[in-house]
Amino acid sequence: MFPWSRNTPRPFPKASACVGVKQPLIPTTDDHHPPPHRKHFRILALEAALNQAHLEAALNQAHYARDCASNLEKHGLSKRKKAVSKDCCKLVNNTVTQLNETLIGLKTQKISDFVAQTWLSAALTNLQICFSGSTELNLTRFVDPIRTSNLTEMISNSLAINHRFFLKETQVFYHFPAWVTKKDRRLMVSESVYSRVNVTVSQAKGSKFRTIQSAVDYASSVNRGDGRFIIHIKRGVYKENIEIGYDLKNIMFLGDGLRYTIITGDRSVAGGFTTYSTATVGVDGTGFIARGITFRNTAGPEKAQAVALRSASDLSVFYACSFEGYQDTLFVLAQRQFYKLCYVYGTIDFIFGNAAVVFQNCMILARRPLKGQANMITAQGRGDPYQNTGISTHNSRVMAASDLKPMVGSVQTYLGRPWQEYSRTVYMKTYIDTHVNPQGWSPWGNTNFAFKTLYFGEYGCFGPGSATQNRVTWPGYHVIKSPSEASQFTVERLISGRGWLRATGVPFIAGL
Repeated sequence: MFPWSRNTPRPFPKASACVGVKQPLIPTTDDHHPPPHRKHFRILALEAALNQAHLEAALNQAHYARDCASNLEKHGLSKRKKAVSKDCCKLVNNTVTQLNETLIGLKTQKISDFVAQTWLSAALTNLQICFSGSTELNLTRFVDPIRTSNLTEMISNSLAINHRFFLKETQVFYHFPAWVTKKDRRLMVSESVYSRVNVTVSQAKGSKFRTIQSAVDYASSVNRGDGRFIIHIKRGVYKENIEIGYDLKNIMFLGDGLRYTIITGDRSVAGGFTTYSTATVGVDGTGFIARGITFRNTAGPEKAQAVALRSASDLSVFYACSFEGYQDTLFVLAQRQFYKLCYVYGTIDFIFGNAAVVFQNCMILARRPLKGQANMITAQGRGDPYQNTGISTHNSRVMAASDLKPMVGSVQTYLGRPWQEYSRTVYMKTYIDTHVNPQGWSPWGNTNFAFKTLYFGEYGCFGPGSATQNRVTWPGYHVIKSPSEASQFTVERLISGRGWLRATGVPFIAGL
């Protein structure tokens, strides 16, 4: 294993049953075709009923896991144990909420099967991050009450069942979030957005809000319904760690430009934090938007994992922003995310996580790592074959940062490596420079982990580093020739973005 590896990749656990919760049977038919006769429709209806029942059982099991996570606080005596306990309590609570919202949405037919798959994928990812955080700090047994429940298996089974209906959807379901109004349509590109600011953060004397977190806390205290809450962050360097919780939706950070509004922190795994809790800014609430801001972690390459931004915000947009760090700069944790005209700097796994995410017209910049290290641009974390997640880089540029350019001949840079068993990453119509190794992709350490189950692909890329003749020969690597295959990773297909992105006014390309 490489010495800079996050930890040993591990598939989601298939644990034994816990507290007597009985798992329903799972249909084993692989028939994804519409029912040819009415009698087959009965089977389809039964599968739908089973899906609902399975979610009910999973929700009950999630409450048990949440209690387990809360009980960890009683034993959190050390800094490391407190860090793991805090992460897991939050992550499991988010899983409970996502299961509940999925169940209600399917019962009331207010969400599509695509949305249900997205939320179930996030619910499962939350548990993975809880487990991986405990592994990072050598506290694997500390979260055994959660790990030994059968919650992960139940959610995984729900994903498999819902996937059958997801495949049968005949049209794209455009999910318009509750905050969408005509006033929201030009949030990204119009200067009139400044006239709609709710609060302003400034470091000037006499300012009501001198920290960003104080403005976020204020937003959570006011009764604003589902409307957009815009926080204007004036130019300055803000040294703070910010959390936007799951219940705080539709927040917008409006900066004065990525060169002028900078949010910075220096937490790291070497400093005793989990990767999850190192984030300078962590966002969970749906519908988050950021424009014209730099998110930075200054821990440096010596401090291992150190996140600048962590996002699990569904329907989130980052426009004209910069993300700066070294290892694990940008944690695209879960759900649907879109990055436009952004810069991402880092060294090892510097875009990682298990969101469904598209980077469009972005600059992906590898930096100079520590001596003896190699750069890995991505480490995608899809741990279940039915999760509708992946990292897609489209119409972008993969370049060497200024500090790496003199070292290109002695530092290896790869497009990505598989963090989890079903890792899925593609580059489409993207410029790839000479610093990328001709093999393109790296294994996880000295192993053949996930070679057959991953999906790594390149479609229509160009530039001196884009030649595919010497790429890896793994079964899961694809030189994509078919536009139909490539279209699975577009804004329209991967993040169902044609509807909800149009509502924000952000410019985007829906297809190839």
